[in-house]
Amino acid sequence: MPDIKHTFTIQAPAAIVYAALTDQGGLASWWTEQTTAETDLGGRMIFDFGERYHNSMTVVDLMENKRVAWHVDEAHPEWVGTVITFDLESDGDVTRLRFRHRDWRELNDFFASCNYQWGRYMESLKRYCETGVGNPWLAVDEILD
Repeated sequence: MPDIKHTFTIQAPAAIVYAALTDQGGLASWWTEQTTAETDLGGRMIFDFGERYHNSMTVVDLMENKRVAWHVDEAHPEWVGTVITFDLESDGDVTRLRFRHRDWRELNDFFASCNYQWGRYMESLKRYCETGVGNPWLAVDEILD
């Protein structure tokens, strides 16, 4: 099964990156403002992108400052059953992030589109961790589409 993968460094300590992945405000600051998140292990997280996409996930793994993993429960059919992981490797004030969106059924145009979008949002996560300002999806984006 194919996976989407992105690996990059963030000029911020792992604790800041981890917080951006495990705090509702942090998640809303880099991915989508329409976020409702119970970020403890077993928690349910909702990420909406207007009327177009509704994603419901369960937090399935947490290792403080090292790993975050979500299982996709409800979403576009191509996403259901996939797993999204963020592995953090700390080197002082720099963090290497290894992102994977695992277990896709097939390589297709939707996979390619999501790979592009994940790259965009990984840049937003990086910017948010480094500067405090990300580039999340905004409800106004739907109006502009």
